[in-house]
Amino acid sequence: MEARLRDLLNADPWRMAILHLLRALDLPDGWVAAGFVRDAVWDHLHGHAPSIPVGDIDIIWFDPIRTAPALDRQIERQLATLRPDIDWSVKNQARMHLRNRDAPYADAADAMRHWTETATAIGVRLTPDDQLEVNAPFGLDDLFGLRLVPGPAFLGARRAIFDGRVRAKRWPARYPLLQLG
Repeated sequence: MEARLRDLLNADPWRMAILHLLRALDLPDGWVAAGFVRDAVWDHLHGHAPSIPVGDIDIIWFDPIRTAPALDRQIERQLATLRPDIDWSVKNQARMHLRNRDAPYADAADAMRHWTETATAIGVRLTPDDQLEVNAPFGLDDLFGLRLVPGPAFLGARRAIFDGRVRAKRWPARYPLLQLG
């Protein structure tokens, strides 16, 4: 499935331009994640033309030394200068455990293991030799299987957060083939 995802993204000039911007930032353990990947796949599987993701573009990175939120804002401003047409969201995952009341994360993949949905916990980036690298701690089965299920951290008492996101984002209306879990 990684090859299928790579082919899908490589065929999307808009997304490839974003991936080139991310690579130029040279952020440690940096990825374009969440809706950037999810929407590309779900649009494709629903027969929709490639489109710009709804909402912001999530850039995640991991550096336990430089965790000040001001640095994320600085990177967002830098990106906005290059692409003012995009709503950027940059988050160093090394501090996100505090907001989420989790144990400290080890890296970006570990942080994504604490995200709300398995199909959203996917990041991609370009290697120096222009290859797409995929970071999918839960794999790609749910994404390509059109299964919208909570990540392990959102089972039980935190399930209401997952349910609220599904309602707020209106994914079942936009993507009627989704199977809710």
